[in-house]
Amino acid sequence: MARTGTGAGDGARSGAVTGGAGGRRPGVVRGARRPEVRLPVLEPFADGELEPDGDYDGVEFRERDLAEQDGGGARFMDCAVTGCALDGTRLRKARFLDSVLTGLRGVGTDLAEATLRDVEVLDARLGGAQLYGAVLERVVVRGGKIDYLNLRQARLRDVVFEGCVLVEPDFGGARLERVEFVDCAVKSVDFTAATLSDVDLRGAVELGIAGGVGRLSGAVISAAQLLDLAPVLAGELGIRVEG
Repeated sequence: MARTGTGAGDGARSGAVTGGAGGRRPGVVRGARRPEVRLPVLEPFADGELEPDGDYDGVEFRERDLAEQDGGGARFMDCAVTGCALDGTRLRKARFLDSVLTGLRGVGTDLAEATLRDVEVLDARLGGAQLYGAVLERVVVRGGKIDYLNLRQARLRDVVFEGCVLVEPDFGGARLERVEFVDCAVKSVDFTAATLSDVDLRGAVELGIAGGVGRLSGAVISAAQLLDLAPVLAGELGIRVEG
């Protein structure tokens, strides 16, 4: 059974916060709580395909081609999904609980309105993954590269993106609370209509904002990032810079 600990990200971190909740000590951002997943002895997934509304408890999916299969509404509890192909796989409203997802690869994976709670996502290589309306709580995304990640209208709480590359992630209309970006490249991110609270962007080695720069209230950035974002901020505020 998986257990959730406090993790290295617990507690408050100091830094210059842009905006923030009232009554909080200035210069403090709350860190994300990380999952600590300990899997039981697992049973290999039997031959066959995913089933809609299936119930998978303590199952290992290893090097499986799950492309175009339908596991919509399925529940994955204490599971390991390792090296599986997810091209066009339908996992809408699926629930991943206390699980480790390693080396996933695929284009157009449908995880809309899915729930990921106490989950580690390691070394994923995904393109156009659909997680709009999803709920992510105590999730770590470590390593790998994800292109065009759609998290519109999603809810993220205690989520850490670490050592990964995110190309044009879309957080439009999403709610982010205690979300950290650590040693990762975030390219052309869109925060349009998003709500941010204790979002720590200081650890991003690359940060490019394509939209929603005016929604950064509730985020913390470094002084160097502020200089890099100055032209975007000036444009948002209608400031003309000459000379």
